[in-house]
Amino acid sequence: MGEIATSERQITLFYNSESIRAKQTLAYAKAEGLPILKIDILKTPLTGTQIAELADRLNMEIKDLVNQEHPAYISKFEHHDFSSEDWIKMIKKNPEIMKQPIVLRGNKTILVETPTDIIKI
Repeated sequence: MGEIATSERQITLFYNSESIRAKQTLAYAKAEGLPILKIDILKTPLTGTQIAELADRLNMEIKDLVNQEHPAYISKFEHHDFSSEDWIKMIKKNPEIMKQPIVLRGNKTILVETPTDIIKI
């Protein structure tokens, strides 16, 4: 069992409150009347275990959770192959580089590409 609690009756949204896509996704979910537990990754730091669990739920490697095109990534890091632990440290210290929003409901987890993806959950 993972560290992240989920429910079929509620959507858990991991998002960056400064992201336009996240704001649109949140607005869409509210318009649909879905109960939402919002976790702003800029205000509520994720643990290494939570980051690893999100990657696992998405069937991704931890490094694939990092948006290497994000300006904060480009300005601070060079493209390298880091260990999973290093990627986790990078996300923890620079949460804005994590791909998001990520939506969970029960056993389903999706990385939102467009705000309407939330209806898939």
